[in-house]
Amino acid sequence: MTQLPAHERIERAWQTVRDELLSRRGAHKHWTGQLSTSALSTATAVMALEQVRRQSDPKTFAWQTLIDRGLQWLAAHQNADGGWGDTVKSISNISTTMLGHATFVAAGNPTRDGAVIERAACYVESAGGVPALVKRYGKDKTFSVPILTHCALAGLVDWQQVSPLPFELACIPARFYAAVQLPVVSYALPALIAIGQVRHHFQRPANSLLAAIRDSSIPRSLRVLERIQPATGGFLEATPLTSFVTMSLAAKGLAQHPVAVRGCQFIVASVLPDGSWPIDTNLATWVTTLSVNALQSDLPSGDRAPVLNWLLNQQYTQVHPFTNASPGGWAWTDLPGGVPDADDTPGALLALLQLSDSELDERTARALERGTEWLRDLQNRDGGWPTFCRGWGTLPFDRSSCDITAHCLRALHRIQSRMPLGNWFKKTMERGFRFLETQQQPDGSWLPLWFGNQYAPDDINPVYGTAKVLAAYRDVKSFSAPQAQSALHWLQSVQNEDGGWGGTRGCPSSVEETSLALEVLTDAAGAQASVARGLNWLVTAVEQGRIAEPAPIGFYFAKLWYFEDLYPWIFAASALRRCRAQSSAG
Repeated sequence: MTQLPAHERIERAWQTVRDELLSRRGAHKHWTGQLSTSALSTATAVMALEQVRRQSDPKTFAWQTLIDRGLQWLAAHQNADGGWGDTVKSISNISTTMLGHATFVAAGNPTRDGAVIERAACYVESAGGVPALVKRYGKDKTFSVPILTHCALAGLVDWQQVSPLPFELACIPARFYAAVQLPVVSYALPALIAIGQVRHHFQRPANSLLAAIRDSSIPRSLRVLERIQPATGGFLEATPLTSFVTMSLAAKGLAQHPVAVRGCQFIVASVLPDGSWPIDTNLATWVTTLSVNALQSDLPSGDRAPVLNWLLNQQYTQVHPFTNASPGGWAWTDLPGGVPDADDTPGALLALLQLSDSELDERTARALERGTEWLRDLQNRDGGWPTFCRGWGTLPFDRSSCDITAHCLRALHRIQSRMPLGNWFKKTMERGFRFLETQQQPDGSWLPLWFGNQYAPDDINPVYGTAKVLAAYRDVKSFSAPQAQSALHWLQSVQNEDGGWGGTRGCPSSVEETSLALEVLTDAAGAQASVARGLNWLVTAVEQGRIAEPAPIGFYFAKLWYFEDLYPWIFAASALRRCRAQSSAG
């Protein structure tokens, strides 16, 4: 076969990716995506249903089939080493394996499932058991305590090993949550309440006064939990968090409490046809804004108004019930369980600008103003941006992060070019870039928060973080800055021999990470050779169909992996669009 000229290969790859991405839209012209199925979600969902079953009349319990099918799926997807990873593409880890093991012990059949249980137990022991789990999360109890609670409900962990959570603090006014420094991140208030209560139920404190205070706090904190539960029943629209809440309430005898009933309804409604559960319902707002910003002018003109209107409707107009976030932000989903955050909000702002004509209509201009004010007020004292709440705490998913800060800076810079933002703009931008300077690693890279790589040291993905920060330097035309030059050199230095990029040096190349690196290197002087090799890798991946293989690089909670079917198409579209423009200009 005759080798096509480079520009023809780029054009064909671009057309393939663009057409596929456009074909993935729904009836209302926005994207919904498809999140990976999850052993972790499946294990927690089955455990929740099992705890409800134990409190139900056997004659009326309707979900035994779901329990059985979930166990069958878990058994079929147990890794050869006896463990489970978070997705079907993930290597085994202590967290998911402890959950899977406990679920089989609690809900399985010893005769049928004995081999599965034995292999899982061997993996947990060899991986270090409870001490290894606690070490994995450090001071952050957001996920370690729910996992230990899950295992305690199966009789595998003593309740004394489960740290008590101060659920009584949920009774104080929300404006004081940041001041009391809760031991869980800002979006985990439902877990604090439900898991704190079930631990108190099975392991009461020796201090009689503290026990009395907690006893008196149960009714009121349950009312808080009921108030913050979304209409769908799913906290964060996520099976794990909803399952942890439901199993905890059921285990302490509250299977018929309205929160547990709605939680069960969400779990039952979320099961996939193969008997498993995904990590979340969808990332519709996130993948829509990513797609719009990747396609830019190649989104058909007739489809722009419907997407713009849909996106405007996703902006929060009221204070959020449990993060207490002000109006003006966007969440990752169009469902009521989402929480406004500082990654989806700048993505939405950039998409609104992309979808708007040169003259902003009144509704869009007002949405941009509210979103910009929301970001301005969220900036931390250190100059960076946290995910959800300003000044909430020092846990990783609450403190400032590089990838989110860079995204906010890009959005603010772009909005300033369309509409004046006021005297605060310059100072805010300067503080943001100073934060990024302080966070740059000695080798020139930046570390992200919400994306990782299971093959990289400590699961961290510096290729993602560095690419996202470099995009901010590129947009403000500061590629000549020493920080950007150091980062560009680092990014080229970790390119794999095959021409692609993984999470860092030596990690297997993926479409997502290669696309991210290409998108910023394409505009960098002196990177032509690296870009050519990377572009050849990406175009070949499109030609060979490997682009349809998403990589598990996303974090949903700390060290909780997922992949999204749209990510490789979106990231490749963004990279190819830039490379195509450069090829045409050359």
